[in-house]
Amino acid sequence: MEQQTNMTLNQQPQLVVNQTDGEDEIDLAELFYLLWRHALQILAALLVGAVLAFSVTYFFMTPMYKASASMYVVSASNNSIVNLTDLQIGTQLTADYQELMLSRPLLESVIDNLDLEMTVSALEGEISVTNTNDTRIMTVTVTDADPEQAADIANEVIRQAKIYLPKIMETETPNVVEDAVVPTHRSSPSYSKNTVLGALVGAVLCCAVYVVQFLLNDTFETPDDIAKYFGTQPLATIPEGEGVNEKEEKKKNALTRKFQRG
Repeated sequence: MEQQTNMTLNQQPQLVVNQTDGEDEIDLAELFYLLWRHALQILAALLVGAVLAFSVTYFFMTPMYKASASMYVVSASNNSIVNLTDLQIGTQLTADYQELMLSRPLLESVIDNLDLEMTVSALEGEISVTNTNDTRIMTVTVTDADPEQAADIANEVIRQAKIYLPKIMETETPNVVEDAVVPTHRSSPSYSKNTVLGALVGAVLCCAVYVVQFLLNDTFETPDDIAKYFGTQPLATIPEGEGVNEKEEKKKNALTRKFQRG
């Protein structure tokens, strides 16, 4: 028995694919419905991403702590009275101080005094020196896995700067504004931030899989699909393989009757 075709058309249709400027249109409503039908899978991917991100952050990322100390780059030149000239000199010296505070001799002194087991380049990577705009206040911030060591390094950098910088630049000794204290809360990583990012990545990847499948799917599942892409309605539809299934069913029945007779 010959296999019957899925549809019968009264004439050979011309291919009419919805196009805009030479590109196939994407049915956004159908795409949204596809994602909505898989909302549970997307939600599951979101939860898996969140759990994985939190686990990686908690078990594999080292908590880091920040400690900051600051100093004021200006000194009174006449009987403890700060004049306009002192302020102008302090402003000009701030940029120079900012560079010299990360110089090798100063950092080597910090390493020797604190008995740190790290190189100068490693220590330099933990230190940042910043200056607030239009001020003469310099802030030394140290990021380290040990909160106590972070505070010790920040305070020692300020102490060494008070000794080293005036000798190099032949200026007055800067004043300490604030000593660093031992931080009690980590500065990074952020559990909440990483968890949210992991959840978003999981959901986006899941949606991307369904979108790619949607774009690559070129099969016609309903008569409406035929009308949509070919511009014509099929006259009839016949389920494929129905005749074959009937023949197999008849063979099974015949074998059953033969076995019962035997």
